[in-house]
Amino acid sequence: MFTGIVEEVGTVERIQRGAHSARLQIRAAKVLEGVALGDSIAVNGICLTVSTLAAGCFSADVMHETLDRSSLARLGCGSHVNLERALAANGRFGGHIVAGHVDGVGRITAVQRDDTAVWYTVQAGPEIMRYIVEKGSIAVDGISLTVARVWPDAFAVSTIPHTVRQTILCERREGDMVNLETDILGKYVEKLLRSAMQDGAKDSRSTESRISREFLSRYGF
Repeated sequence: MFTGIVEEVGTVERIQRGAHSARLQIRAAKVLEGVALGDSIAVNGICLTVSTLAAGCFSADVMHETLDRSSLARLGCGSHVNLERALAANGRFGGHIVAGHVDGVGRITAVQRDDTAVWYTVQAGPEIMRYIVEKGSIAVDGISLTVARVWPDAFAVSTIPHTVRQTILCERREGDMVNLETDILGKYVEKLLRSAMQDGAKDSRSTESRISREFLSRYGF
C-alpha cells in the first residue's frame, strides 16, 4: 500500500521489451534505502516488484496487463518517473490509500497557472469518472491529489508549487497521458451496494405470492 506522497523522481536507464512485457531499470537514490529484493516500489503510481538491485538503481518487470492499462509503455530511456516505497507500518499517512493498481489513463487537456497554483485538467473515460467526486482523492501518476472540479468527462486538480517541483508534474504538458487510480473506498462501497441490491431483488422474487386467478379457479374459488 502507498500514500501518493512521492519520495523521489527517478530516471529510466534501460528498457528491455518483450513481446508483451518489459523490464525497466531505474536510477534512484532515496527509495533504495532499506529496499530488498521482492519489495514494492510505486513507479508513476504503479506497484512494481524489485527484481534486481545494483548500485544506484533497481529493475522491475512489467506485465502485459500493466502495459495495457497504464502509460508505462510510453516510457523511454531518460524518462523521469515518480517513485514511492510501500508505506511502513510506523510511517505517516500523508496522502490517501493508494493501492498501486491503476484504473486506466487520462489525457491532460489544459495546464493553467493561477497565482502560485497550477491547475491540471484531465480527461478520462466514464469507467473512471464514475468514481471521481469533488473534494475527493485521486492518484495522478502516483501523486495523491484533491479533486477540485468535476465534469462528465473530465476533472481538474489545483497543485501547490512544492508538489509540482518534487514530481514529474513539472514536465507534464497538454496532451500528455497520465496514470489514474481512483479512491479504492468508492469501488468497495459500489460493489457492496450492488450485491445488497441484487440480494434484495432475489428476496423480493422469492416472497412473491404464487396465488393467481388460475390457481383459485383450479381449487374452486
